[in-house]
Amino acid sequence: MNPTEMTAAELVAAYSSGELSPVDATRSVLDSIGTGDRDINAFCLVDEERALEQAHSSQERWRMGSPQGLLDGVPISIKDIFLTDGWPTLRGSAAVDPNQPWEVDSPVAALLRADGMVFVGKTTTPEIAWKAVTDSPLCGITRNPVDTTKTPGGSSGGSAAAVAAGFGPLSVGTDGGGSVRIPASFCGIVGFKPTHGRIPMYPASPFGPMAHAGPLTRTVEDAAVLMDVLSVPDPRDPTALEPPHNTFRGEIGKSMTGLRVAYSPTLGYVDVDPEVRRIVDSAVRALESGGLHVTETDPGFTDPLDAFELLWAAGAATMLDHYPEGTRNKVDPELGKVWDRGETHSAVDFLDARAVAAQIGIDMGTFHLEHKVLITPTMPIPAFDAGYDLPPGSDFTSWPQWTPFTYPFNMTQQPAISIPVGTTEAGLPVGLQIVGPRYADDLVLAVARFAESVLT
Repeated sequence: MNPTEMTAAELVAAYSSGELSPVDATRSVLDSIGTGDRDINAFCLVDEERALEQAHSSQERWRMGSPQGLLDGVPISIKDIFLTDGWPTLRGSAAVDPNQPWEVDSPVAALLRADGMVFVGKTTTPEIAWKAVTDSPLCGITRNPVDTTKTPGGSSGGSAAAVAAGFGPLSVGTDGGGSVRIPASFCGIVGFKPTHGRIPMYPASPFGPMAHAGPLTRTVEDAAVLMDVLSVPDPRDPTALEPPHNTFRGEIGKSMTGLRVAYSPTLGYVDVDPEVRRIVDSAVRALESGGLHVTETDPGFTDPLDAFELLWAAGAATMLDHYPEGTRNKVDPELGKVWDRGETHSAVDFLDARAVAAQIGIDMGTFHLEHKVLITPTMPIPAFDAGYDLPPGSDFTSWPQWTPFTYPFNMTQQPAISIPVGTTEAGLPVGLQIVGPRYADDLVLAVARFAESVLT
């Protein structure tokens, strides 16, 4: 099998048996990037020399029978939001000076490095990860490998596109309103947003408790293993959770037969594309036939769009206010409008919006007493044309309006995963979202693995 088509788990097994080396795998991935990324633009930085150096070190460890970690030698990419020692972190913005010391690893980069993984490069993001598609004045437009006329979604669109295109089996993105799950759905891969604090983050995100880091992979098993690598507290994140008591990989095989779950096809207020609805309905029926006890019901909260957009604008303004003078004229014009709007909100406005988030969290906590997880479509629409912030021809005026299934669960800090469950007649992927109670990351992954086994 071509190494670019192998999962991380398959690569590790091949390294262990001696059938394949980390150098072979890394060269295959780098070759694939070299020939394929010109049409996709998933990477803003590729470091072949560094990647091969890390791969050779890993190869020697495997030869000695002493791998450094669970995913030693597996090629991985990192969204250009995470500080990474030796590489600039420009966050998709021309306002960040690349000519400065880059000597700090974020917790994510440090944990991946400690595990012995091979860093092939950094993936594209819209400026400061502010929107749900991936383009920026600095890096241009990132495209969906499934159909390069379409967007991969965002803001972790570069990471999702890289994994979907075979540019490495793993990537790590951020998710403040759906930014891991949206591109996972559009690109037909797995994207997991764990409970807030499960993966430590530094520097602290201006989007506060809505901001999560999470894996993008081709399989739920790979997501679980990567979670085992990343779920280690870091003293630089005061919100970081204690380490899990069990491994996520060890928990995903648990029986789900008879588990009580809820299916809400619209959350009670979302207008869903009929083809997406049909595909997700069919997947849920298959899960019910496979052993889940499914009840169709809505969680009961109303659309928190206004509160979310206020929190989002305030976060963007908080970050951009610390950028150099003159930044306002350099950033994406639409981001500039969000910045301006964020400047108008008071502390009282912010706390009122946080109260809305808290109430949804209370509502969901009660809901999960009866329904162990909530299933929804990940997106109400398939991927639309690349180069647009909003679906062309729609009545939407802001990106959260077309991703209503994702941002409520950033406000509640709950774990949520998107898995692929089919394609439209045009061949565009459709994702199914599984949401669980806070701290039940293992349950969400286990239900996702069950669904994956039933549907594939």
